[in-house]
Amino acid sequence: MIDQAKVRVLLLESIHPDAVSRLEAAGYQVESVRNALDEVELIERIRGVHLLGIRSKTQVTAKVLEAADSLVAIGAFCIGTDQIDLAGASQAGVAVFNAPFSNTRSVVELALAEIIAMTRRLTEKNSLMHEGVWDKAAIGSHEVRGRRLGIVGYGNIGTQLSVLAENLGMHVSFYDTADKLALGNAQRCASMEELLETSDVVTLHVDGRPGNAGFFGAEQFAKMRDGAIFLNLSRGIVVDHVALRDSLTSGHLAGAAVDVFPTEPKGRGDEFVSELRGLPNVILTPHIGGSTEEAQSDIGDFVANKLVHFVQEGNTTLSVNLPSVALPAATDMSRIIHVHLNMPGVLAQVNSILAEHSVNVEGQLLSTRGEYGYLITDISGSYSADVLDKLQGMSQTVRLRVL
Repeated sequence: MIDQAKVRVLLLESIHPDAVSRLEAAGYQVESVRNALDEVELIERIRGVHLLGIRSKTQVTAKVLEAADSLVAIGAFCIGTDQIDLAGASQAGVAVFNAPFSNTRSVVELALAEIIAMTRRLTEKNSLMHEGVWDKAAIGSHEVRGRRLGIVGYGNIGTQLSVLAENLGMHVSFYDTADKLALGNAQRCASMEELLETSDVVTLHVDGRPGNAGFFGAEQFAKMRDGAIFLNLSRGIVVDHVALRDSLTSGHLAGAAVDVFPTEPKGRGDEFVSELRGLPNVILTPHIGGSTEEAQSDIGDFVANKLVHFVQEGNTTLSVNLPSVALPAATDMSRIIHVHLNMPGVLAQVNSILAEHSVNVEGQLLSTRGEYGYLITDISGSYSADVLDKLQGMSQTVRLRVL
């Protein structure tokens, strides 16, 4: 059982103050760190921490989870969770939460701004003006209206971008490995090759799972149309930046906008190294797709609330790795949280232990997901330590908490 007043929270990567305020309002002890921590640093800091908050740079590895002697939940204050060993977290009964919707608008608006800027060659014109060169010409500048946008990855961001791009008069194609419903007049491509060969602008919105590492390289750039524009606001590891530079310097691509990189500096002000530096037709941004004040505030509040509800009520709604269970909070009762291997007979065994010790069940909810089950049981009256010992001693038990 965790004493609410002694819950320790470690927030990394300058998570928004709204998250700090929400967690402190719950009575938790919050430490906020500006930068990301590497594996060795995080292992040194994770002991005694109940809640860990990160963004995209911090890697929560198996070694980190092994060192985390008190950790009950991880909050990813971003969309992606590929920086977390989700299988390891599940094995430890540690819940993981993210913010799958809070910053989609910010990413979409940045993508649209970059598409317009590159199609009109605004960055090049701006640079020349600052050098004192008046290059008033329409050559190479176009309207986005009537041009075709190809979206690789038709998830939350891809679909919203699809709708807004159509409102600008663009034609939209998309490719996704999953079967997705087309919104508006968007056309689904049967293959990525079809999308690349027909699109004036190609934008990536895929996740950073290991299987996606380097999946967009020289072969894919070669299949893009001459004079096309390329964007990546998803994950840095999915693109071969040397191949991208070659496609740009050869004149095959007219421009690119990149917000994410295979290796990124740990903190603000650190040196940024990339093969794409110095190219006039490339927009480089420091992983700011979701970095608007509105998005970061929404993310801070959303994820912090998920962490608080998990600690106080055991609810796992929208958890990335554990079954989704939400049972309304009950007064004057104890709540037993049982994370277990998804095997037949677990519920019957739990209830048999409770019945043997004359424990009255007032409410109960079970859900399973893959290898794991998540059971919330509300009980009234007193119970002996032997009850918890027997529940903990079940061969299927992964983690037991009492609220």
